[in-house]
Parts: sequence; structure tokens; C-alpha cells
Amino acid sequence: MVSLMSIIELVTVREHCRIDEDDTSEDSLLGIYIGAAKRYVEKWTRRKLYETNADPGFDTDEDRLLLDDDIRTAMLLLIGHWFTNREAVSVVVNASEVPLAVEALLQPHRIYGL
Repeated sequence: MVSLMSIIELVTVREHCRIDEDDTSEDSLLGIYIGAAKRYVEKWTRRKLYETNADPGFDTDEDRLLLDDDIRTAMLLLIGHWFTNREAVSVVVNASEVPLAVEALLQPHRIYGL
């Protein structure tokens, strides 16, 4: 099973969110977002996420999903979106749909059917 902090290092998430690398005040929140992004990927693709092909269960899981740059990028897009938009409703007039970019990255990995 993938450890949340090994999926994406906090320094990478801070950089993506444009947080100073020595500012750790948001680390707890970012850790929650990393976990939520991992679960989003697993639920959307209907596959279990593994960090490496040496992880326990990887060999026997027919629907395994190996962490790669597309998955990391999708997770960073989600985390950045959640970090910037912390409320359920936004009053900003110009909005763009981040999930579309996320879905485009995850689409090739999704299992369809029942």
C-alpha cells in the first residue's frame, strides 16, 4: 500500500501551491489533500494505487495502478485546486474546470463497466 507522504513529497506539493518551502503551517492541510487526491484517483479509475511494482499485493492485483507522472500531475492539480478554493462555493466570475484536466490525465487508466 502507498504511504501518503511518499506518493508526493510535501516539498513538491508546497512548490505546486506556491508556498514557501520553509513554511510548514499548511502541512497538515496538505497531508489531508494528498490523502483525498489518492482516494479520488482510486475511486475515479476503480483501481488500487501502488507506488512501486514491489509493493505488497501489486503482483496479484489484476486492476493495479502504478503511480506515474500522469497520476502525480492529476493529484497535484486536485490538491492545488482544493488549496486555492477552500470553500464549496466560489464567487469568482472567471472559473475554469480543473477536473477536466484531471480526468484527461486519468482517462487512460480508468476501468469501465460494472
